[in-house]
Amino acid sequence: MDGYPDITHWHRRLSPVTDGIVISGDLHEDPGLAVRQLGRWTDAGITHILDTRSEWSDEDLVAEHAPTVVYASIGTDDYGARQPDAWFDAGLAFAADALSDPDALLLVHCHMGINRGPSMAFRILLESGWEPIEALDAIRAARPIADVGYAEDALDHFHRHHAVPTDDRIHDRDRLVAWRHDHHMSYLHLLRPSD
Repeated sequence: MDGYPDITHWHRRLSPVTDGIVISGDLHEDPGLAVRQLGRWTDAGITHILDTRSEWSDEDLVAEHAPTVVYASIGTDDYGARQPDAWFDAGLAFAADALSDPDALLLVHCHMGINRGPSMAFRILLESGWEPIEALDAIRAARPIADVGYAEDALDHFHRHHAVPTDDRIHDRDRLVAWRHDHHMSYLHLLRPSD
């Protein structure tokens, strides 16, 4: 995979996108390492965790070792299929509540921080008034391994949610297609790296 960033280097690295939103991969599967990693998250100022995985939850671990952190699990599969509106709705509701506090720092994550987490962060940025390509560029600049695999679904959800006119929808979709062409990277079927 010449020319691609080192996935294992980025897997569990916090990647700030804005002053209020960070994306990353998940907590380590070893409980002891996960607790230490969670401590680094709280030391970095994380106040809210939005976990987008369906295959695992760290809710109990976070409740025990970082009880002041607000945790939400809105799991979805990462099989490349279309993401449902209910998933985006749940993520937006949690993010809106978290970001209503100017001191909040929201971590949006999935397993590797490649598709689900970055896609939800993209949808949150759109809701916050970001222009689509600027939002994608900010995510990729913060996290070079972010494929934002469900960006099309997030953009479609945003368009429908705000009744965006058809011409603007077409323009946005065309620009997203062009962005994908210029920033191609597909990690949808990566196996979990050995740690």
